[in-house]
Amino acid sequence: MPGPLLDTLKGSRQPVPPVWLMRQAGRYLPEYRELRAEKGGFLELVYDSEAAAEVTVQPIRRFGFDGAILFSDILIVPHAMGQGLEFLAGEGPKLSPTLLEVELDSFTANHERFEPVYETVRRTRAMIDESVTMLGFAGSPWTVATYMIAGEGSKDQGPARLLAYKDPARLQAIIDRIVATSVEYLRGQIDAGAEAVQLFDSWAGSLAPDEFERWVIAPNAAITAELKASHPDTPVIGFPKGAGAKLPAYARETGVDAIGMDETLDPAWVHASLPAGMPVQGNLDPLLVEAGGPALPKRVRAIVEAFGDRPHVFNLGHGIGQHTPIPHVEELLAALRG
Repeated sequence: MPGPLLDTLKGSRQPVPPVWLMRQAGRYLPEYRELRAEKGGFLELVYDSEAAAEVTVQPIRRFGFDGAILFSDILIVPHAMGQGLEFLAGEGPKLSPTLLEVELDSFTANHERFEPVYETVRRTRAMIDESVTMLGFAGSPWTVATYMIAGEGSKDQGPARLLAYKDPARLQAIIDRIVATSVEYLRGQIDAGAEAVQLFDSWAGSLAPDEFERWVIAPNAAITAELKASHPDTPVIGFPKGAGAKLPAYARETGVDAIGMDETLDPAWVHASLPAGMPVQGNLDPLLVEAGGPALPKRVRAIVEAFGDRPHVFNLGHGIGQHTPIPHVEELLAALRG
């Protein structure tokens, strides 16, 4: 029996919007911090299927969210493509060598790195109630490419944007390889038990309109078309963070089933601008959850009311912060569920 989240993603509005939070399994939870300390590095935790499944389920146990999002990372794809990956304390991810230093064909792909992730999905699906939707994900090609090119996150993703202008054919080859690898990866997640998948385009907002069309819309459309060919009943959520006024074009042209929104967007504008009946997801500011106070429940209710009769999955505008007090998450849920 599909749960309320899956029903919503398939176009059915619920009396109370289903809810999950981006990065809901993470450092704000003491049980996560305890397990992370026991396992050591972040990547070791991701590739330990038993531990990663436990982390995935932790926020479901604590908060009763309607969706369990796979505990993993968008950079598993470049790692499987053969690029070195490490997570350094206080510095974030580092990929080497960068695609400014070497050609993509110099990497030796190892798609066996996906297997522990698929096992995490299988284990998680067996641990959660059937009413809880199992969510898989991948990074969108543009966002993944920005890390592969620069070797790390940067303020404006300048290295990738510069390559897009100087050598678009080379960037296109990189994007095409990421598309193909991501399709394989997402199909594997779905076959392992993921009931819906999300495409995270965290750096979509860094591009001008023409570049957005080529590097955000087209690759996400390619992935979605491939997934629909093999798994037509599995909803795809597109999350082009920072898309702003380009969001309606993304919704129309990518073929995704639902649209994730960041916190900068006015829900009333989104509701008026997207195709009728298209499910939406978002878009509470994570910093408001961290801050708490009377503005939190007020904003929760305002977001819900703004979408009227449109199918709506309640979520944040991006990932929950590591310093968010747990009582504030409970206040969010109380305001939403009544």
